[in-house]
Amino acid sequence: MSRLFGSVRARATLAATLVVAVALVAAGAAVLLSLRSNLLGEAGTQAERSAREVATVLAVGTPYADLSLDVDDRPVQVVDDDGVLVAASEDLERISGTGVDAVQPQPAASPGGEHDDDADDDDDDSGESLEPGEIGGRITVSDGSATIDGDTEDYRFAAVPVKTDDRGTLTVYAGAPLSAEHGAVNTALTVMLIGFPLLLAVVAWVTWLVTRRALRPVEGIRREMAAITASEDLARRVPVPDTHDEVARLATTTNETLAALESSVERQRGFVADASHELRSPIASLRTQLEVAAAHPELLDLDGAVADTVRLQRLAADLLLLARLDAGERPAEARVDLAALAREAAEGRTGVRVRGAEGPVSVAGSRGQLERVLANLLDNAQRHARSAVEVTVRRDGDAVVAAVADDGDGVPAADRERIFERFVRLDAARSRDDGGAGLGLAIARDVAVRHGGTLTVHDAPAGGALFELRLPGDRAGTARDM
Repeated sequence: MSRLFGSVRARATLAATLVVAVALVAAGAAVLLSLRSNLLGEAGTQAERSAREVATVLAVGTPYADLSLDVDDRPVQVVDDDGVLVAASEDLERISGTGVDAVQPQPAASPGGEHDDDADDDDDDSGESLEPGEIGGRITVSDGSATIDGDTEDYRFAAVPVKTDDRGTLTVYAGAPLSAEHGAVNTALTVMLIGFPLLLAVVAWVTWLVTRRALRPVEGIRREMAAITASEDLARRVPVPDTHDEVARLATTTNETLAALESSVERQRGFVADASHELRSPIASLRTQLEVAAAHPELLDLDGAVADTVRLQRLAADLLLLARLDAGERPAEARVDLAALAREAAEGRTGVRVRGAEGPVSVAGSRGQLERVLANLLDNAQRHARSAVEVTVRRDGDAVVAAVADDGDGVPAADRERIFERFVRLDAARSRDDGGAGLGLAIARDVAVRHGGTLTVHDAPAGGALFELRLPGDRAGTARDM
């Protein structure tokens, strides 16, 4: 069963069929009840009409023997105040539902005969006070059955009271057959029992076809994704249907995801290639020095070997930090005084001046990573400054800004985003020997972004480059400091 309804098409078809089935059953029940109610009301109206016809004849004093009670072969009873049957349909053999089961009239006085004078002052059973010759307006309706000339049917009976001059209050019972009601209800039920399954089959078939057509683009997307996974070709894209619906938006989002994944993979491949290239040079240099030292110990350049080892260590540390950042490592939520951190980073550096806020300027984040950002910015500024580097830490609304400015040549506007890419060097001055591997600014921006901030470059007042680190301020820490 789980495999049978394991597809969206099957579940959608089943759900639609069940919903329509419930709606049809509810609607069919309402129709049958309404039809039955209308037919019962019509039968009651017919019975009341027949009873009033007989009551009208009795109201003018017509004797029982002269009554014509065979009204459309319907059962009619006339009962006096004592509940005695005084007149009935000629072929009536059995009756129930009127409260009087007798079918043979009892002898009764004719008009002008003996009767109880006090009966003229009594009210009829319905509670109405009638005048002689008046027909009651309150009609009592009941259901029962009757046998007329050997045929038994169900009837709806109407009881109509009438006041006569000489026989007191009489009650006329007349019935209307319910065969039409039963026949109409049964016919409607038969039509529903035959038509509903056919309609449900049509609904299921149409739903199956519609869902197949609607899900055809999804199957195309699935097949293309399977092919992309098998071929590992992230340049391929899934087809986008020209429907402008949810499936089209799914295909568009899938292609955007594939594009982002392709870009990420290409970036990782480039990163690995660049890292391998950067690592190869110091490793090759160090190996050469060691091989020369092994053959000619007197020629060992110990200082060069140490410098290459340090450079290799720094590059490995940078690559490890970038790997952690790419893996989504979240910075610690520690309180860091950025002003104090800037003074510590500038301590011992020639030509670097720190100014700005004297008190604590707190941000939330990782002290080690923020210290690395400031160190990278200062290394970059000292490398390209002519004589001076200035560090400024200040508050700017809810943000904290650390600005590092130099008096060098600055950064061309066209390259102000490119310098934050990994392994990028703009010119010969930023060579491997002078400027490292080109990871410092890339690491600084990645750390800034991980801390919810930004790192941008502008023109410095002295004509050089102005790197501006903007981070969210630590409001809790600022409040405590105040």
